[in-house]
Amino acid sequence: MTSSSDSFLSFLSRLRLFRRKMSNQKQLRLIFAVAVFLFFVFILHPSTSPDLPTPNSRTHPKSSSSIPPHHKAHRPPPKKGRVIKFKPSSFNWTAAKQFHPVEITYKLPTGTPKPQNLVQHDFSDYVHDAKTKKRQKAVRDAFVRSWNSYKERAWLRDELAPVTGGGKTTFGGWAATAVDALDTLWIMELWDDFYLAGNAAAQLDWQNTTETAANMFETTIRYLGGLLGAYDLSGEKALLDKAQELGDMLYMGFDTPNRMPGFWFNFEEAKRGVQVAGTNDHSASPCSLSLEFTRLSQLTGDQKYYDAITRISNFLNRTQTESKLPGMWPRNINFREERVDLESRFTIGALADSLYEYMPKMHALLGGLSPLYEKMHRGAMDAVTQHLLFRPMLPAEEAKVHDILFVGDAHVHPDRIDRLPEGQHLTCFAGGMFGLGGKLFDIKEHVKIGERLARGCGWAYDAFPTGIMPEIFTMVSCDSWDAPCKWDEEKWEALGKKELKKGFASARDTRYILRPEAIESIFLLYRMTGKEDLRELAWQMFESIVKATETELAYSAISDVTVNGPTQKMDSMESFWLAETLKYFYLIFSPPDLVDLDEYVFNTEAHPFLRPTPSKPAIP
Repeated sequence: MTSSSDSFLSFLSRLRLFRRKMSNQKQLRLIFAVAVFLFFVFILHPSTSPDLPTPNSRTHPKSSSSIPPHHKAHRPPPKKGRVIKFKPSSFNWTAAKQFHPVEITYKLPTGTPKPQNLVQHDFSDYVHDAKTKKRQKAVRDAFVRSWNSYKERAWLRDELAPVTGGGKTTFGGWAATAVDALDTLWIMELWDDFYLAGNAAAQLDWQNTTETAANMFETTIRYLGGLLGAYDLSGEKALLDKAQELGDMLYMGFDTPNRMPGFWFNFEEAKRGVQVAGTNDHSASPCSLSLEFTRLSQLTGDQKYYDAITRISNFLNRTQTESKLPGMWPRNINFREERVDLESRFTIGALADSLYEYMPKMHALLGGLSPLYEKMHRGAMDAVTQHLLFRPMLPAEEAKVHDILFVGDAHVHPDRIDRLPEGQHLTCFAGGMFGLGGKLFDIKEHVKIGERLARGCGWAYDAFPTGIMPEIFTMVSCDSWDAPCKWDEEKWEALGKKELKKGFASARDTRYILRPEAIESIFLLYRMTGKEDLRELAWQMFESIVKATETELAYSAISDVTVNGPTQKMDSMESFWLAETLKYFYLIFSPPDLVDLDEYVFNTEAHPFLRPTPSKPAIP
């Protein structure tokens, strides 16, 4: 403070000399008052580096005093040595020859983003109490434990083997866990590890792989989505540079005669120009690239990525009423001939899930400037509610407490459509999808459906001895999903499985592989409704998962959720454990202004992308 005081005295001395020359006394008093004010602001209260909002922050996200969302809201205190450096890959896919080039026909919609209906509940009275802080810390501790074991035992491998130690190569060998967990590290304020992983990610060589092909879907949602989400939170340019480099590689997957990508992006076939679209590919694969490629176009200004995925979206729009269940697309599609009328099984679960998930999310990411995705979402959800939703038949006392729903499949026959009451852990994402669409498009009934679906998955967790729901199960269902039904003991005796809780007919796949979908929807519906009991349900789920999956090193998939006592570990910890499951658990116990749903939209791997608003387009 000595040098600051001396400087101020020198300033006063010069001011006295200046005073003799001043004829206007009012001006003098004004200048002197300003000087005293500056003294108190800059000397007695020196400025400090802006800190990241702590997890205890109570700023309401809709408040005019809240911090703007982009970069400031989650930037750590600046410190020397925290630099992420980009290193280019050894093969430049940007310069690779396109054998089926097209003119850029479809460009990002222009104009001011439209005002959107608010997604997030008004949490202006939120208090981050001691119990919630303790739970938030417990989730963070589980993440740190998993992450540290990955660092020590499997660094830069795709996954940790959480029982035996060591690493696995499952998605190209490009450090899937490190890239997938980047934005979780940022959200949890693990700055040193974020910059450690960020540098590793920004220097990946996409040419350095033992694989001959990359899974288009998984590479896009985990790697490209992970890099973009981490950039949108941190503003670290090197991550965007690496994302664009990867985007250019994946863009080559669209180099087919009809610009429809295959399930696999084969490196040598791409270089020789012999790629073709698949004739029986999972519908979710080519049709779930839209969010990531759109965000890449928004951030880079290069329209080719948006053009590529819009061709797929236009195909979906054109064929939505041509399938055997109009409004929906089948699990597998003939993309080469662009036909959707060959299969009779329809689901929003495995093989098709994120195709439907991305409809309302694309509407949000485009600022409501394209009517295409709302149109397709409404048409698809009409079919889902009519043919796929089901209500489990429960004993009377339990039915009074649990007003729940699940999503099954539909099988189309020439003379009828069968509703198949087979549930999947994967379809638990549907609660969040219905809720988001209901909020964005002002369909109040869909928000209610979303909550009933989310609560259904929470109920299913509690229905098994481990406190965790299985991968695939069937239930004894009511005749109608939107009306109560009486308990029928004879029906239960005929269809139910006595070893399981009443309501279940079977548990066909008893595994739990650390999936996020149930907590995803419970988190989203908590943020949309503000109902505190959803957080109690989430905590119960978290405790059960930790108890059933914990190993000496981290947490592992288990083979059977129906057992009493110790579980059998499968020595698998997919990257989504850190990217999704623990992130959603952490966020539900965090203040609601941390990754506000009116500022961000999550991709299917829980990577947050900034949404445009009328006052701030999410484009540089």
